[in-house]
Amino acid sequence: MKITQQMIKARCGEVSFKKGDSFYRSNKVLIESYSEEECKAKVVVGSEEFNVFLVVPTNGKIHTECSCPKLASYNKDCQHVAAVLTAIQHKQSNDLFSLFQKESKKESGHQRHFETREVLDTRFTFHLIDKAPNHHVIGVTLFINQLKVEKSRELLKRIKGSEPFRISSTFTYNPDNHCFEQSANQILWLLIDMIDNELSSTNEENALIVTPAAWRQIEEKLPLENTNVQDGEIFFKAYVRQEQLPLSFLLKKGDPEGYTLHTPSIHKAKVLVQYECVVIEGKLFRLNYHDCKRLSELKNMTKQAREFIPIMDNQLGFFLEKVVPGLKQLGNVLIDDNITNSLIKAPLVAKLYLDRVKNRLLAGLDFHYENIILSPFQKKEPSKLIVRDTKKEEIILSIMEEANFVKTEEGYYLQNEEQEYHFLTTLLPKLEKLTRIYATTAVRNRIFKGTFKPQIRVKMNKERTNWLEFTFDLKGIANEEIKEVLIALEQKRKYYRLRNGSLLSLETREVEEIQAFLRSAQVDGQDLLLGVSVPINQALELLDHVEGSSAFMLEASFQEFLDTLKNPGKLTFSIPDPLNTILKEYQKQGFNWMKTLSYYGFGGILADDMGLGKTIQSISFIQSELNTIRYEKKPVLIVSPSSVTYNWLHECKKFAPEIKAVVFDGPKQKRTELQSKWIDADVVITSYPLIRKDQKWYEKQRFSTVIFDEAQAFKNPLTQTAKAVKKIQAENRFALTGTPIENSREELWSIFHVVFPNLFLGLKEFSQLSKKAVTTRVRPFILRRMKEDVLDAFPKKKEITESVELLPEQKKLYTAYLAKLRHDTLKHLDKETFYKNRIKILAGLTRLRQICCHPQLFVDGYKGGSAKFNHLFTIVKEAKMAGRRVLIFSQFTKMLDLIGKELTENDTTFFYLDGQTEADERVKLCDRFNQGERDFFLISLKAGGTGLNLTGADTVILYDTWWNPAVEEQAADRAHRIGQKNTVHVIKLLTSGTIETKINDLQEKKRNLVEELLDFEKGELTSFNVDEVKELLK
Repeated sequence: MKITQQMIKARCGEVSFKKGDSFYRSNKVLIESYSEEECKAKVVVGSEEFNVFLVVPTNGKIHTECSCPKLASYNKDCQHVAAVLTAIQHKQSNDLFSLFQKESKKESGHQRHFETREVLDTRFTFHLIDKAPNHHVIGVTLFINQLKVEKSRELLKRIKGSEPFRISSTFTYNPDNHCFEQSANQILWLLIDMIDNELSSTNEENALIVTPAAWRQIEEKLPLENTNVQDGEIFFKAYVRQEQLPLSFLLKKGDPEGYTLHTPSIHKAKVLVQYECVVIEGKLFRLNYHDCKRLSELKNMTKQAREFIPIMDNQLGFFLEKVVPGLKQLGNVLIDDNITNSLIKAPLVAKLYLDRVKNRLLAGLDFHYENIILSPFQKKEPSKLIVRDTKKEEIILSIMEEANFVKTEEGYYLQNEEQEYHFLTTLLPKLEKLTRIYATTAVRNRIFKGTFKPQIRVKMNKERTNWLEFTFDLKGIANEEIKEVLIALEQKRKYYRLRNGSLLSLETREVEEIQAFLRSAQVDGQDLLLGVSVPINQALELLDHVEGSSAFMLEASFQEFLDTLKNPGKLTFSIPDPLNTILKEYQKQGFNWMKTLSYYGFGGILADDMGLGKTIQSISFIQSELNTIRYEKKPVLIVSPSSVTYNWLHECKKFAPEIKAVVFDGPKQKRTELQSKWIDADVVITSYPLIRKDQKWYEKQRFSTVIFDEAQAFKNPLTQTAKAVKKIQAENRFALTGTPIENSREELWSIFHVVFPNLFLGLKEFSQLSKKAVTTRVRPFILRRMKEDVLDAFPKKKEITESVELLPEQKKLYTAYLAKLRHDTLKHLDKETFYKNRIKILAGLTRLRQICCHPQLFVDGYKGGSAKFNHLFTIVKEAKMAGRRVLIFSQFTKMLDLIGKELTENDTTFFYLDGQTEADERVKLCDRFNQGERDFFLISLKAGGTGLNLTGADTVILYDTWWNPAVEEQAADRAHRIGQKNTVHVIKLLTSGTIETKINDLQEKKRNLVEELLDFEKGELTSFNVDEVKELLK
């Protein structure tokens, strides 16, 4: 395929060509395979990878494919295809090396994917160098194209620096013309790292001494065909073997007495202890450090004793038991027939005898080797030479010692009941695997082996349907002893001694579960005999112990209750008209879930994905309660962010006009007047700020239901908002939020502390619960559905992150501010001063983010441009051509002003919304946009991230990063929600190599928090620790 610049522009358009050319020149193109017929490549932009495939059929026309979601609908190739075509054009012009591999000094000698340089023949010769008697080190000499390198250290330094080096008068290494085969390159870089870490430069120039640490890495990568080891005049291949060493050890009868150990071949071994290897007869063997050390010392002993090592008669037993097994790790051990014929080689049979006499547990222990019986207390040596299994003997004796037996000449005894119980239940099972046990009936009956199955029966109270009843049931124990067993169980004793003398173990799983239940319930175990009743909404903590436990017997009434919690559809409630025909099936399930929790007096969190209709499900619930609301004269209270109060009023009028809903807002006089008539309303709608202002009035009223919209508003329990909403009195309490957890699981506790206080105890106790315990507890009381799970054929949301390089004038400014911030911040990066200076540090980080957006946000007189700003209007231009309708979000209102000014200059009309926009005006602006009046909407990220329905948009641009990724997702879901008919493209803009990229990376690390806890939400980055700030400022 022949590529020209003119052809690329024709296929991709001027804009995509320029972007592709920029990608190519920024080394963002990686060619995976290339031929005249086809090409596979990747274009790496920030953290995103785009796969590009080009093929040339027989007709010669190039066919292209790219994995990116193309923004424009016009028939042109994308910027990633343009980047790859540009790369191929330069390849065809021989500008190959800078394209197919990013510049990296460490890889300068490495063989590339499309290599045209000469691959050098590189060989290594390793020398054994004697530093002292029996002290050897390994040196290495390099050969390049059969030429010996006289100055190896200098060559390695030049390879590291990608610099030429003259090896001989006829050959000079040049990284532009030469490279190394992969395995050779790896060894060279291990040697480079080695000399970089040297404390001094005393290494010889001709033969580098390889450190033991470097050797252990190098030997794994040795290419045998290009490697030699030289031992004196002997050259051999560096075979690294792991089989038994070719050494032999011979034990003989001494003359005239004792024994001798002969080591005929040990002098051939060169032991390199620190290198953990041995060289014998031209072969190199791996050996662990301890065996190397033993072999070296054994060699020294042999040298001193010359012909053999003497062994005394009384040392032979120890030698056979301890030394011979170690020698077998070093070579072949031969024992003279004269010795073996006099040895007894029989397996150990240990026998343990147990009896109970006068409240004592007696024990006898013997070691049997064929017909020879040895006592552990025997001091006299046996008459015959026995190869004893000392390892097994020692294990058995250690267990007997652990049991605290008292030793006597006749054996052992125990006279402590607790120690006896521990021995019989814990240690004896271990001994059963090592010994033959002979126990009398008195011992066998000492531990109770009858049926013992303690249980707590759980049922619904017949008189009071919202109460649970717990009673204790113990099978297998006489009725007159059940009370005493319960007392022992409460006292956490390990066993209970029955009246017949048997010890009843209380260390079963069922007992542990009952003990945990009693601690949680804070009831006297004896009360369980008569039965304990607890209100359901106060007993939920106890249910953690019940499910899946054999210690609890669940009666049918209680099992039915649990099934109802897990499957709210088991209790059916009629949905009022006309909502019955409007609600989708999953919304009907949500309505049923709210009604079920209300029936039992529970609170809950409706945590459906953004855009799934939490509002209409709540309105359905209110409509179904309307008769009760009016009869008891207890309105529903809805608390929401100020920006969406009128959206609630609008939705109530739209879906349930029968409901009399009133917004309590405005100045104090107006609110006071509305409060005086509150009893006439069905629904009171107000905001979190006004709840704080009018807290005294609200805490005196009693509502039928309170619904907290965007409940993450009180995720911090220490805020005034959390304290105010906690005091609101209502029979039913629900929280609505698409993000039940944003940063830590304590936020989940804070929300439940308001809507369902009895679900958990205090924050301290909650923080000690395992993730599994929290998940089990909250599962019935959080309803979470995702769009892809409940909506058939719902339009996709395609998310893409686009990175741009700062402009030179931006980069200069950014670098200066970063240096200043580093200097000012580093002195505060310790635990004592970090918290006090967090606001100051955050302000500095915000300045860096503003420079990435546009320096004009705070730098007076800045006349330069902004790379991201320029890129935004490239997208805007393409969006207009493709007929896209676009939401542009930024957290900086001044940035929105700059964008709006540029749109105006380009004759592009738009809507604008920020925190100053009145609540009722927000609703009108959304309606006008959705009706198609204008194609662009500029929105402040925090002000417009919630409560807006903008399904008229099909493209969302997140101009700058927010600390909390959940806020970004909420913004994107203003368009990606029910009513959307088109695929929604979400484009996130980043500046590469800046704080924006690092914030994005930190966000990804924290997203797993909630997935691990609840499997329904994503984490957040709203706070920094010291290490994270250091990472941001790198």
